[in-house]
Amino acid sequence: MTRRPKLADKVIEALRQRIDEGELCPGDRLPTEPALVESFGVSRTVVREAIAALAADGRVEARQGSGVFVLAPAEDRLTILVPEAHDRLTTVLNVLELRTAIEVEAAALAARRRSGAQEAAIREAFAAFEATMRAGGGTAPADFAFHLTIAAATNNPLFPQSLETLGHRTIPRDFLAAIAGDAIHGPVYLARIHEEHGAILAAIAAGDSEAAATAMRMHLSRSRDRYQTLLQSHLARSGGRGVQAGTQGRGQRFPRAN
Repeated sequence: MTRRPKLADKVIEALRQRIDEGELCPGDRLPTEPALVESFGVSRTVVREAIAALAADGRVEARQGSGVFVLAPAEDRLTILVPEAHDRLTTVLNVLELRTAIEVEAAALAARRRSGAQEAAIREAFAAFEATMRAGGGTAPADFAFHLTIAAATNNPLFPQSLETLGHRTIPRDFLAAIAGDAIHGPVYLARIHEEHGAILAAIAAGDSEAAATAMRMHLSRSRDRYQTLLQSHLARSGGRGVQAGTQGRGQRFPRAN
């Protein structure tokens, strides 16, 4: 039985078509959130999920205080930072190291600086992930939206811009679907992710910056361990072929950060 497209999928496709057909050109600002809600007849959560998915694909960029803007269909901006890897799992591990450096501090700052509206946005993103998970849909866009709203709550625009630059590699489940399968898409795995998100949200809502940083570090560290296990399995199956410069030391587990 074919799954009926989610509301967010319809918004994503409609906006992507407008961009592809030149109705929205690079540098143009998307209509405001209230305008999109009215135009598509959907909720703010659906619009935010759609925008997060387009940002993850590198099609648009949110600029704090200015709006959401269409990006040029140029070379993936992340290739400047992390070239496309022959072994995608290695790229994921590299990105997770970078995300840990960014997002642990972002969670701590969000706990101290978030406004009431920003905390509400984090809660909405958390609920959207759960709803998508229960509906059996793809959770990567909702996952990205959760992390992006936390970054925005730092009130330092460079934090969300950093995640937007990482794009679809920020949440690599869809990126690695062919390699990992149910190992990173199954209900047990997703429930664990949701539980970890809940710990991060609770700490931010309590204003506990230390607990928020710890919860985010634990979340990303566990993700790193899960993908490290996949990498070891992948290398074992391939006999170690395809290992490139930059993967030295990947055969051993990362030490956990204190």
